[in-house]
Amino acid sequence: MARKPTLRETPLPKTAAAKPLSVVAPSVQTPAQAPSADKRDPHPHAALDRAAMASLARFTGGLSPHAMIDAWSDWAMHLGRAPGRQLELMERAQSNALKLMHFTAAQMFGQTADKPFKPGRYDTRWSHQGWDKPPYALWQQGFLATQDWWHAATSELRGLRRQNADRTGFLMRQLLDTVSPSNFPLGNPEILDKTLASGGRNLIDGAAHYADDARHILAQEHRPVPEAFALGEVLASTPGVVVYRNDLMELIQYTPTTAKVQAEPVLIVPAWIMKYYILDLSPENSLVRWLVGQGYTVFCISWHNPGADDAELSLEAYRKQGIMQALEVINGIAPGQKVHANGYCLGGTLLAIAAAAMARDGDDRLASVTLMAAQVDFAEAGELLLFLDESQVAFLEDLMWSQGYLDRPQMSGAFAAIRSEDLIWSRAVRRYFLGESDLPTDVTVWVNDTTRMPARMHSEYLRGIFLENRISAGRFAVDGKVIALKDISVPLFVIGTETDHIAPWRSVYKTALFTDCDLHFLLTKGGHNSGILSEPGHRGRHYRIGHRPELALYRDPDTWLAGHEPRPGSWWPEWAGWLARQSSGAVPARTPGADPAYPALERAPGTYIHQT
Repeated sequence: MARKPTLRETPLPKTAAAKPLSVVAPSVQTPAQAPSADKRDPHPHAALDRAAMASLARFTGGLSPHAMIDAWSDWAMHLGRAPGRQLELMERAQSNALKLMHFTAAQMFGQTADKPFKPGRYDTRWSHQGWDKPPYALWQQGFLATQDWWHAATSELRGLRRQNADRTGFLMRQLLDTVSPSNFPLGNPEILDKTLASGGRNLIDGAAHYADDARHILAQEHRPVPEAFALGEVLASTPGVVVYRNDLMELIQYTPTTAKVQAEPVLIVPAWIMKYYILDLSPENSLVRWLVGQGYTVFCISWHNPGADDAELSLEAYRKQGIMQALEVINGIAPGQKVHANGYCLGGTLLAIAAAAMARDGDDRLASVTLMAAQVDFAEAGELLLFLDESQVAFLEDLMWSQGYLDRPQMSGAFAAIRSEDLIWSRAVRRYFLGESDLPTDVTVWVNDTTRMPARMHSEYLRGIFLENRISAGRFAVDGKVIALKDISVPLFVIGTETDHIAPWRSVYKTALFTDCDLHFLLTKGGHNSGILSEPGHRGRHYRIGHRPELALYRDPDTWLAGHEPRPGSWWPEWAGWLARQSSGAVPARTPGADPAYPALERAPGTYIHQT
């Protein structure tokens, strides 16, 4: 049998490296025809500019100070010429002060009074009962009153760019969080109680935790997966084999547990920003294991963790050598059968691109497409938009230009900052002042097992898809020709999660605005990850589901929400039933590795999952 070529043995043409993946101008042009500033030959001194910006980016954690200064100056100048807003803020400050005085007086005289200011829904810093007693209750309320005033001060203002208002508010929240009374041992009743109870042992343990964390950060060391959550034994333990490998991905085929399976296989396309096993965690909450048990032949892509040598990997390479190559292999193993394709997060965005390109080119190998917490339009992409504008993207590009990839801390820091009160400050207090060790769970192990992103691919994604929103605008090209989401004719199943701050459900819902095919939209309880991990039997779960027939009129998300009542339970059986309705019947189960053209290379979960 001939050896399969790897990605580096079939490189992209030399000319492709100079071409943007997507079209720049609104008119229908090929990438080579589109005007681009990159066509100019850069002056030799330009490398000096990029090196200087890259050095600064390492110091700032990848955040552009120019973008921050622009936001502050825009806000300050517009507020300075708005006497009405200034009076409004004066009145709010006076109102907040009076509320605090009333609450303080009640506390001093031992009277009961409701707290005038409430923490945010994700703010767990004030859960200890000591925060209800003086003087801690007064300090807490003073902090929340200040936070409330700044929230009003950085709200929308006529003439002020919405992004700059949001960015200024975000920056002010970060600054205020650094001086929260909960961060200081003498200002936090929980820390004082723990110190008295343990004789100060918590502070000694916390200092050891701080030293350990500092060492790992300075050395840029990747913490190994704990033995209690060993990959392939506890996590990612669904039986299967790797049936194909190139330099970009491994394709895993899972071992059937039923005598018969649906004729159409399922291909899972995970995001490459994290490792695939979020969909194959512990046996009790593994979507892959559950789907195999429902009688499906399941394949899943496991992405390679890129390094400096992979700097020129493009988004097109992920489509061709990832999704399209996986379809080729599956068609060889299950000849004549169409495929149910399922994409999660960025994997879903890439799958939508691939499905639109296949529809345009008359490729009918897909039986259906499922998009889980995946966006195709990024105009309302949530709080991640705070980190993206031209200055910020150029700043990140210079950083990636110097090192060849975007590293783990530079990505995870942005996600943590969005929920800093819980993901940064509450954890710091627990770990460094209360002396509590991080208790790993299957989800937290996966969260910490991050990957890198190659420079070229991430730049194309940030610019073409996120910043310029070309997919839904009809300006995104594949193989030199524009794609259109409305060309997709196979049934769509789109899943949003209620509290998703990475892919807000209203943004995910907009898939219905840009497609005309038969579409089911499902909204489930939970966040970006927890909403997807919603196995049957999970307590407190519910979902809503609606059907949009082919060519039906569009309904806005709020109208859709009002018209669909929540149903108790997991959404997984609902999806499996939908898959069954798109399938053609049962066939004998397929043994992984039995096809001589695609023998078993090794047991699942393969090699790439272990790359650090």
